[in-house]
Amino acid sequence: MDNATYAALTRQSGLLSEMRAIANNIANANTTGYRAEEVGFAEYIAATGPVSDSLSMASAEINGTLGLQGALGGTGGPFDLAIEGEGYFLIQTPAGERLTRAGNFTPNDTGDLVTMDGYPVLDPGGSPVFVPTGAGPIGIAPDGTISANGAPIGQIGIVRPLDPVGMRREDGVRFAAPGGYEPVDTPQLAQGFLEESNVDPILQISRMIEVQRAYELGQSFVDKEDERIRNVIRTLGR
Repeated sequence: MDNATYAALTRQSGLLSEMRAIANNIANANTTGYRAEEVGFAEYIAATGPVSDSLSMASAEINGTLGLQGALGGTGGPFDLAIEGEGYFLIQTPAGERLTRAGNFTPNDTGDLVTMDGYPVLDPGGSPVFVPTGAGPIGIAPDGTISANGAPIGQIGIVRPLDPVGMRREDGVRFAAPGGYEPVDTPQLAQGFLEESNVDPILQISRMIEVQRAYELGQSFVDKEDERIRNVIRTLGR
């Protein structure tokens, strides 16, 4: 198999990766706090010998998250929170502390503020946020301070990753930050709002059509190259 075929096949593999990312983005277009995945293409060149041409191969990986903020939708829920600007909520999972932009929280039976998956929401010190049952009207200030009947009872931790590029997506709205994180100096929370997905369905569908056409073109090249090689083998075999 020559270099052209190798390059075409690796390109096809990359296009499939991008198609999967686009499909996942479209599927999460209405998921609270979801941020779209981005695919990056890279070229790898390897020497094949002193008198031979180098071998070039492409690679495509889901290596980024679109950082644009989604629109804020009002819910009126006292524990529905949206971050305006930078930052992530800090939550505790069985795998460790994780970051998320999905702020649809609720108190559980013991009074701990948890995510829709039941994971505790953490304060700036890494402890679960506790909301006493029947404590009265709950107010949450822009800096995350929680008050009951006007008396402060806790604070929601808002952090930013030290290495945003190194963040790993674990599901649609949850991220691991291997590089660590630090508190946001001046967080801006909006109580009674949720951040909507930042996916633009129209742009994603347009890109899906482009990727599909590119894949079909690449497949046509591979088929013709296969036919050419077969013809050469048949000719030489006579």
